[in-house]
Amino acid sequence: MADETTPTTEAPKDEITATALAEITGAEATAEADVKLQQTVEIRDVGPCKKHVKVTVDRGAIDKRFNEKFTELTRSDQPQVRGFRPGKAPRKMIEKQYYESVAEEIKSQVLMASLEQLAEEQTIAPLSPPEFDPTLVNIPKEGAFVYEFDIEVRPEFDLPEYKGIKLRRPVHTYTADEVEAEKKRLLEPYGQIVPKEPAVVELFDTVTADVTIAFNGKDINKLDEVQVRVEPQLALSDGIASDFGAKMAGAKPGDVRAVDITLSQETASEQLRGATVQATFTVKDVKTTRQPEVTQELLENSFGVSTPDAFTELVQAVLERRLEYSQRRSAREQVLQTIASAAAWELPQDMLRKQARKTLARKVMEMRNAGMTDEQIQGRRRVLEQDVLKSTADALKEHFVLQKVAEVEKIEIEEEDIDVEIDRIAEQSGESFRKVKARLEKEDLLEAVAADLLERKALDLIIANATYEDYELKADEQQGEVATVEQAALPEPEAPAPTEGEEPKTDSGS
Repeated sequence: MADETTPTTEAPKDEITATALAEITGAEATAEADVKLQQTVEIRDVGPCKKHVKVTVDRGAIDKRFNEKFTELTRSDQPQVRGFRPGKAPRKMIEKQYYESVAEEIKSQVLMASLEQLAEEQTIAPLSPPEFDPTLVNIPKEGAFVYEFDIEVRPEFDLPEYKGIKLRRPVHTYTADEVEAEKKRLLEPYGQIVPKEPAVVELFDTVTADVTIAFNGKDINKLDEVQVRVEPQLALSDGIASDFGAKMAGAKPGDVRAVDITLSQETASEQLRGATVQATFTVKDVKTTRQPEVTQELLENSFGVSTPDAFTELVQAVLERRLEYSQRRSAREQVLQTIASAAAWELPQDMLRKQARKTLARKVMEMRNAGMTDEQIQGRRRVLEQDVLKSTADALKEHFVLQKVAEVEKIEIEEEDIDVEIDRIAEQSGESFRKVKARLEKEDLLEAVAADLLERKALDLIIANATYEDYELKADEQQGEVATVEQAALPEPEAPAPTEGEEPKTDSGS
């Protein structure tokens, strides 16, 4: 006699989540249309930006599906029951033998239909997929089918009037000296670092120094032979020295300069999170960058231009794009203060941590759009990462406000918009469209591109309808560059001592 077989193939564990739950986050429904379920939905707040959803599906739709499936099995030649030819087994025996596999299939169908209906009928605005594992719920043999889950949602708030906002706008006309200084900065990576004579530190020099870190007068770390470019700010892996350039200016070999470092909120030591430590830089060597010869080959290969005049135009365009970035950043901050200040939002810490990567990705996208180099982006990103929860909270508030404006104004992003943006990024970076798109897909950044475009369009609408008071953006008000080093201000935490009777761990792997 042939072995018994299961008449249906069970859905993979994640099929329901990947298909039906995706509908809640805006994906297109993939299941076939069916008669609406009779279901009741209870939604209650369980914390800031978090809701608990309980769905009760009436038994009638479930029994109907069971009846249809068992009728189909009874009439088919597929199910095999010992002692009966295919198609001749009594229905009750088929129901008993195949109940579990049929119940699993019906659970998948009912869950998908229920969740899609939930997405259509309820105004839930999720930030991420629900905290829900469909394998942990089962269809009961009697009574209603109940399932429930928690989901993170956008905060609920009313938008005040956002058209006609009064904004202060920074303006600036770049001088020939500023254009030359930017040229020098762009050419420096192609130059040669040489000893400086006289060896007096200025901005953009390269300094080698021994660094001692102290807290409350007690030395806690020592860094030898640290080589760092002198920029207005210095970002270590766990802290920021915001006035580094000013403190180092004028130093000579043998001089000692004191610099305050504000530690990250993410440091391993809870006691020192956000604390200020004191660093003393003992200068050992000062170097400068000898500018490269500006040849046609260098201009063509590195900047995509062929003449010095074209290079000047390129630099002017870079500076103008950077000014536009400053204007938009200033506008965003003012819009947020004006529109979002009315809403007392409390964003939970776990949400901020989960959203931190996406938020940083959007910020990097904005900086790249502003024409910043990878080195400039790296420094600014390091600053954002120092207090990642605060920077994420600020950015999420911007995101929520601008998304709501986009909803009210019915602003949407089409696939064509994303392709145009990728094409622009490719042209800017000198890469092919295909290569840029593949990289964005690999790094899961296409969503960040779409979010940035949506926010940009919403902000454009607000800016276009704003009234302006222009003011001159002075040199000391422009966001300074950030030098980065891989060293940390705090020492690496020591491994815990082995407990009594425990062998100490080694790196040998034995």
